[in-house]
Amino acid sequence: MNIKNRIKENSSKLINIASENVTKAFDYPAIKSKELKDGIKNKIREKAILSTKARLAEHHKSFDDYTDEELEIIIADEETKIKDDLKTKSLVGALAILGLDFLI
Repeated sequence: MNIKNRIKENSSKLINIASENVTKAFDYPAIKSKELKDGIKNKIREKAILSTKARLAEHHKSFDDYTDEELEIIIADEETKIKDDLKTKSLVGALAILGLDFLI
């Protein structure tokens, strides 16, 4: 009886380990996709911060002149501009590849 219980416990442990490994294998694309999205978001954020620094320098201001909430709003605005610019460039590139330059 004791041996049967051990075999059942060990086999259930092995099944759990195997199912976890299978789940990880099938989640690999999702994990890599999330990493890629996070990397892109970080790059856009970095560009937005640089654009914000340039915008503040034009107005002879610094980060200390604004609260955290105001800076977050300014950076979010710059991120939106960058994303819109990327969308526009992607659309123009796709149309150029298709040879539809009369739509540009």
